[in-house]
Amino acid sequence: MEIPRPEYPRPRLTRPLWLNLNGPWQFDRDPARSGVARGLPAADSLPSEILLPFCPESALSGVGELDFMPAVWYRRAVRIPDQWAGQRVLLHVGACDYDTRIWVNGQMVGRHLGGYTPICAEVTDALQRGENAITICAEDDTRSPLQPTGKQSKRFGSYGCVYTRTTGIWQTVWLEAVPRTYIADLRLLPDLAGGVVRIEAELAGDASRGTLAVQASLEGETVAAGTVRYAGSRATLTLAIPDPQPWGPGYPVLYDLDVTLRTEAGCQDQVRSYVGMRDVTLGDKAILLNREPLFQRLVLDQGFYPDGIYTAPSDEALRRDIELGLAAGFNGARLHQKVFEPRSLYWADRLGYLVWDEYPSWGIDLADPRATAILAQQWLEVMRRDYSHPSLVGWCPNNETSPKDDPDIIRTIYRLTKAADPSRPAIDASGYVHVETDVFDVHDYEQNPEPFAARYAPMAAGGEAYVCFPECSAPYAGQPYFVSEYGGIWWNPGQQSAAGWGYGGVEGRPRSIEEYLARYRALTEALLRNPAICAFCYTQLTDVEQEVNGVYFYDRSQKLDPARLYEINTQKAAIES
Repeated sequence: MEIPRPEYPRPRLTRPLWLNLNGPWQFDRDPARSGVARGLPAADSLPSEILLPFCPESALSGVGELDFMPAVWYRRAVRIPDQWAGQRVLLHVGACDYDTRIWVNGQMVGRHLGGYTPICAEVTDALQRGENAITICAEDDTRSPLQPTGKQSKRFGSYGCVYTRTTGIWQTVWLEAVPRTYIADLRLLPDLAGGVVRIEAELAGDASRGTLAVQASLEGETVAAGTVRYAGSRATLTLAIPDPQPWGPGYPVLYDLDVTLRTEAGCQDQVRSYVGMRDVTLGDKAILLNREPLFQRLVLDQGFYPDGIYTAPSDEALRRDIELGLAAGFNGARLHQKVFEPRSLYWADRLGYLVWDEYPSWGIDLADPRATAILAQQWLEVMRRDYSHPSLVGWCPNNETSPKDDPDIIRTIYRLTKAADPSRPAIDASGYVHVETDVFDVHDYEQNPEPFAARYAPMAAGGEAYVCFPECSAPYAGQPYFVSEYGGIWWNPGQQSAAGWGYGGVEGRPRSIEEYLARYRALTEALLRNPAICAFCYTQLTDVEQEVNGVYFYDRSQKLDPARLYEINTQKAAIES
């Protein structure tokens, strides 16, 4: 059968020798979490089947189980290609929710905590000639107060603005062959104003010394090259880019990078990557892209799919979501309460689409001190994975924190974010209660345009800023101001019943396309025309299950001609004048 999601899963760091393991796997539910005691790590088979990389809740998986699954098991036999002889072999799982353990031929080779970041286990020493059995177990307690779950429902069914759960594997599983010493990661730091890019290579495997060479090209023509000697587990090189072409919305210029590691022992590793030359800085009331104020016209993207839940049915579907946003006049998205697939950010890079990364912090109790270590570890893994994407212009580790949450936890994670990446702005906790933040944001679902505009009018004249919870939030201190959730207009053309959920409710929803557009225009222009506001994020790109406030339907079909929204959204903003 055709392999689902056959494309290379990690476009920021590619190698030629890899094997996609998506497709049919043996599968079993483990409601009592007794699988280890029952010997499943070494079992010859499992009783059911699942199609990976889709989660068992999804229709595409072939399972379609919607009840809670405390633990699930996967098993597959695989043969290692003969040409991989003498290489290290790495097993990758793009993401698996939540507590994942991996065995090869009954030998445990790795464990990972967290449902949204990549898992990599070296399996070389556990392999044998011929057929090898890979067994994976995922335990998932969505209702635990110490497990980040984002928009996954803690009830049996979805409701309001929370949706169907995802259990276990939901991104590509793959094998990769690497040399004895290899490039494990690249961290790229572009400096457009300085005309240079800093390349930091993290090395793994045998201890070594040698050289790292980097060649940059644009449209197939070499524009820069350099080599540096190294010793140890890191190699760093700064490459001058002559007359650097900037990256941004409408001009997504990307430089291809060929990186070669050569050790004194004769080992060689080659990887390909890319970089966008762009700077993100904070100005007076504005977020600057390449030293110019650019109003960020963002749309909230939940990243759910009718048939795949967390997983897009195809790579084209990931690209299509960005194209839908662009067609409606948005220049980016707030990736909301989910860590998106790496290929989603790849398409944002390719298409010139701004994104904010956000951790799915809903579900974890931020009043519990134990949350600090959990968030710190998992959020830093997100930052490491996504750091080098030029489309990524901001970080947001928490969303809609409340007065009951511990401000020290929120402050600690914010400061950790800034220490890990001082080159981008960070929001400590989006929308409600701020503790310490680079960008001050609010969530405002007022449906009446007149009081909505009046709320922000004083700011235009240098007056007081609107703060969601002034009694417990840090005061506004002149930072760039971002209305990071607004609108959410309940708009479900043809709806005859009160079924569904959206802002405005049944009585407050528009009754026609023209009424919808009039409200959308008035709310949006109130933000675009305010010189004290630098960004908005409209809720949301698509309907999701019962939530019907999308610009498009859940199946991505049109509710209205997106060109009508494009005309509204692309008006020149006051901050850009």
